[in-house]
Amino acid sequence: MSQTNENLQEPLLEVSNLIQHFRVSRSFTVKAVNGVSFNIYPGETYGLVGESGSGKTTIGRSVIRLYHPTSGSVRFQGREIAGKLDGETREVLRKDMQMIFQDPMASLNPRKKVEDIIGEGLMIHGLAKDRKERQQLVGDMLKKVGLSPEHAARYPHQFSGGQRQRVGIARALIMNPKLIIADECISALDVSIQAQVVNLMKDIQEETHCAYLFIAHDLSMVKYISDRIGVLHLGYMVEAGTKEEIFSNPVHPYTKSLLSAIPHPNPEVERHRTAVAYDYASSGIDYAAGTEHSVGGSHVVLGTDEEIRTWTA
Repeated sequence: MSQTNENLQEPLLEVSNLIQHFRVSRSFTVKAVNGVSFNIYPGETYGLVGESGSGKTTIGRSVIRLYHPTSGSVRFQGREIAGKLDGETREVLRKDMQMIFQDPMASLNPRKKVEDIIGEGLMIHGLAKDRKERQQLVGDMLKKVGLSPEHAARYPHQFSGGQRQRVGIARALIMNPKLIIADECISALDVSIQAQVVNLMKDIQEETHCAYLFIAHDLSMVKYISDRIGVLHLGYMVEAGTKEEIFSNPVHPYTKSLLSAIPHPNPEVERHRTAVAYDYASSGIDYAAGTEHSVGGSHVVLGTDEEIRTWTA
């Protein structure tokens, strides 16, 4: 995995004060994401973690423009993509940013063969001059993700869950993107298959130098694959930093609660592990009143001055 020197490179993706609200009725609006900011640099993996409903998937879909952001700025390769897109920007976005979805069966067209699913982007963007070249490129990509070129003639229902996820990865990689948004891409897989898929993603990153926005709720896997991590709760980024800063020196009570819930492989240690409870409603913390505070290096925590002093004491 590439460790990026932030001082020497421009960010590949810059998300600033992203807000994503969904109006359900005249009197009710779901505030899914509230003022989230982060950067992703070329060749690195940025992990987004948090419980279900924290806004992780919404951020990924807003960044790739499956949702229209309510407000805020999203810059990709120096281009603003949060507002109305012109033709050139849309072309760059569709070629250089791809997404691996959570459910591999739901995201693959059951009526199309794997060759057509993976190679569709090549034909749309003119990256293959004819069907023969497309078949060659698809076959090479299938081998890269651990499948056989003969699998190109099969339909999605003829694969296992792990194989279908590899097809989804191949579809994203065939465009040679600069950024891949991996949305809970291993959560539906068996644990043994999860390790295979994550190792495959790391190997591909070493080869192609692509960047990942890795969205997950499995903290152990996020620690394994990520360079930097952002912790989300109720649509707010409550803490962000390198994986060493987050795992070795958590500051926010919610982050501490998440980390305390990780099972330990040593049964002696696990027997004495105590999970720290965190209830936002009774905690007295108001995310909307907090501001970002630096607590060393790239380690940033959301809170008021008094809360930060208490947490770091």
